[in-house]
Amino acid sequence: MFTLLSLLVLTAFSAPPAPITVYLIGDSTMSIKQTKFYPETGWGMPFTYFFDETVTVDNRAMNGRSTRTFIEENRWQPVFDRLQAGDYVLIQFGHNDEIQTKKSATTEAEFTANLIRFVTETRAKKALPVLLTPVARRNFDASGQLIDTHAQYSQLVRNVAKDYKTPLIDLDQESQKLLRDMGEETSRLLFLHLEPGEHPNYPEGKIDNTHFSELGARKMAQLVLATIQRLELDLATRIVKPNK
Repeated sequence: MFTLLSLLVLTAFSAPPAPITVYLIGDSTMSIKQTKFYPETGWGMPFTYFFDETVTVDNRAMNGRSTRTFIEENRWQPVFDRLQAGDYVLIQFGHNDEIQTKKSATTEAEFTANLIRFVTETRAKKALPVLLTPVARRNFDASGQLIDTHAQYSQLVRNVAKDYKTPLIDLDQESQKLLRDMGEETSRLLFLHLEPGEHPNYPEGKIDNTHFSELGARKMAQLVLATIQRLELDLATRIVKPNK
């Protein structure tokens, strides 16, 4: 009886999990937006609120960045320097790597090498890398079929995930499914579509099929969260539990 009571007491007063940081590195679809660009919202913004007090989400994603420019501008090194054992790094690039006319463009070989660097250097700090394919653009053809605009670079992410046994969140496939399910017209609600005069930040209106509205950002963040749960990552144990 004494032993049983002792075990119950120890269980009741067991230490909470050690605090961890989840770093988000990527492009504008993930990043924190300045107030002047509202209601444009990166999915990393609502993602912050999914976790309990033991998790700090540090969103380092930046508009217009590719794997190469993120490294060249010294945005990766500060993350690497701060990494602690048990932290996570969610890695989502591709939008700006794949457009060869942009200054941010990377070749397939460069893109692959940069992803491998993020994975191996994260693991060197005993932190946990998670690879994400780039989130889908809203791009329907004349017949109402969604066009896959990331096929090549998304597959490179999948290849690295497989070769380096890294958890993969296939956000490209998941978000494409969401857009198809919602359809061409309704899916506009997920993106930055504003009529002239609808919002003071965009007096002439805005039609943007890459960047998200608040609703779209939350929906994409929910897709990421659902895969974290499906993969049974330890991070899933730190999701906020509803008050009873």
